[in-house]
Amino acid sequence: MAPTLGGRVAIVGTGHRAEMFVRGILARPSSSLVAICEPNSIRAAFYNQLLIDLGAQPVPVYQPVDFKDMLQKEKVETLVVCCVDALHDLYIVPALEAGVNVLTEKPMTTDVDKCRRILETVQRTGLHVTVTFNYRYNPVHELVKRTIAEGKIGKVLSVHFEWLLDTVHGADYFRRWHRQKTHSGGLMVHKAGHHFDLVNWWIDAEPETVAAFGKLAFYGDKAGKEHGWAREYERARGSEAAKNDPFAIHLDQDTILKAKYADAEGEDGYHRDQNVFAPGIGIEDDMSVMVRYNTGTTMTYHLTAYSPWEGYNVVFNGSQGRLELRVVESQHRVPGGTMEDGVSAPPVVGDATVTLQRLWEKPETLPVVWSHKGHGGGDERMLNVLFGPRPGEMKETGDASKQGANERDGAMALAVGIMANESFKTGKFVDIKSLNFPL
Repeated sequence: MAPTLGGRVAIVGTGHRAEMFVRGILARPSSSLVAICEPNSIRAAFYNQLLIDLGAQPVPVYQPVDFKDMLQKEKVETLVVCCVDALHDLYIVPALEAGVNVLTEKPMTTDVDKCRRILETVQRTGLHVTVTFNYRYNPVHELVKRTIAEGKIGKVLSVHFEWLLDTVHGADYFRRWHRQKTHSGGLMVHKAGHHFDLVNWWIDAEPETVAAFGKLAFYGDKAGKEHGWAREYERARGSEAAKNDPFAIHLDQDTILKAKYADAEGEDGYHRDQNVFAPGIGIEDDMSVMVRYNTGTTMTYHLTAYSPWEGYNVVFNGSQGRLELRVVESQHRVPGGTMEDGVSAPPVVGDATVTLQRLWEKPETLPVVWSHKGHGGGDERMLNVLFGPRPGEMKETGDASKQGANERDGAMALAVGIMANESFKTGKFVDIKSLNFPL
């Protein structure tokens, strides 16, 4: 069973994911938030106001340059890393060296060198990193895991995974810092790492070889003009051209987005509302991947970031039958929304279906527990496991309590994304041995 984290907690980064952790920490008497590390004072002030609104005291705010002093001065026991993906290692490594428990948002990091640095620090210190792959805690995903582990379809021989991001959620990655691989590693690392970890976990295997094709097919200036969606503006705020653009997000129309980003841009120049059809976008929106695992299982994977509906289809072909998972998270969303921040974010309204068909038998629809809460209920259950139950809440003792991901899991999910990105460039198969991970 995974150890409970908590105690004196500090958070690095005050983007949208930080709020889930802040609320989760404050809801548990065994933990307390003692510090925030954030270079933007406006966003940090937003979170201190949130603490006050939730009945807690504001906490000290530290600049990144003072991070090590923060760990010592505030006697930090657990660090939660929520900053830009490419910066994770800058906080994970010194925190481990200081003997602090580290919990990081996925992906663990964004490239080979940074991943090696984290893994080498783990080996040197004997401590571990907890990676918050919250989709593992989704009860529907647990059902898939159990069905495969119980041998219902025999040995898994192949997997097909299709993930669809719609033109609200998918477009959002092309408005913000994720649009550059130097920050996010692209959707193969930032988003697909989610999915690659699921497959690694579902089939109890690790990737060996990857081949992939990726392109910017829909967003960006060239594709936008070709398909008739392009508008001529740099960012939506203050732009006449953005007013009739269904892909634009208007920060001033949402109190949370305005407070976190529009009011804070004077400090760091970060624009949260960039044009998704502007020039200079450095990530792909349409990606096809093939993976071979150390068990001999193969997977075909496709990620589309411009679909009219959002969800995913996963098929497992086994020696004794077939298991199919279909999840519809949204079938239609209005233009201008965002899945990541603000009160405008609509709830997940879809459903999930899991179908088992053994050879020579009729298909069976398995009973599912579907939640409309964050990540299909995964966020709430993950917080229960990581920080313990809230008062009056039962502690998770089933599969969720055993499925926390560590640095090896983080590296294996990252490996698929890194190898896919390399294959995009070279057109060749890429072997995991080329990454030289110290595992």
